[in-house]
Amino acid sequence: MKPEHTAEFRFYAELNDFLPPEQRKRTNLYRFSGHPGVKDPIEVFGVPHTEVDLIVINGRSVGFDYQLQAGDRVAVYPVFETLDISSLVRLREKPLRNPRFILDVNLGKLVKRMRLLGFDSLYRNDYRDADIVKSAVSERRIVLTRDRRLLYIKQIDHGYWVRAVDVEVQVDEVLRRFDLYGSIHPFARCLICNGVLTPVAKADIWDRLEPKTRLYYEDFYQCADCQRLYWQGSHMKNMLQRLTDLDYPGFKRLNQKIK
Repeated sequence: MKPEHTAEFRFYAELNDFLPPEQRKRTNLYRFSGHPGVKDPIEVFGVPHTEVDLIVINGRSVGFDYQLQAGDRVAVYPVFETLDISSLVRLREKPLRNPRFILDVNLGKLVKRMRLLGFDSLYRNDYRDADIVKSAVSERRIVLTRDRRLLYIKQIDHGYWVRAVDVEVQVDEVLRRFDLYGSIHPFARCLICNGVLTPVAKADIWDRLEPKTRLYYEDFYQCADCQRLYWQGSHMKNMLQRLTDLDYPGFKRLNQKIK
């Protein structure tokens, strides 16, 4: 069917990352027939629905099910984790204030950093898309991915396309996006299996420690799931130091937690 109508679309802030250069930070015409739900043309432009938190059409906030009309002027905004827009039409449930994550196969380095900072983060290098979707839906997890295609799956409500390639920059990006600096809790999660770490008496694990470890360290943690042992040795401090070296004030507070 030949398109009969046009509507104007404008995408704001980081949503422009998904657009080709010639469409960024400008009004773009969308040609259509009938009255499609506004979610469809947004994704035709290349913007996953998980990245959108507010749609304003002709000055009025609407949901994804709004049926596009000829001549509509559509403004599309990214997720607001730090701005209260509760009086407007929200496109999904309120932001997840106790965030849990699931990461795709491309983010194996990032998952260790997230666990190091205390965030519940699932990962396997053999996850299929169906596995990620199932966990995201049943456990209300936020999907972190380098594959934007994954975020078009309609069952996923909360997700984020990680732009950076360098892992330390990825950490900064995710913490900024979800406003997580105040939720950092180092030494709370196992780096290998994501289990919860709990303090364990040195005497109870004495026979599992190397002589130098017995001599130099007093505080130990044990994973409740895989029983691995952790202590604030040089390798852990070095990992945290790489994060505190990033140019963001929130990381500097980590120094108080690891001394």
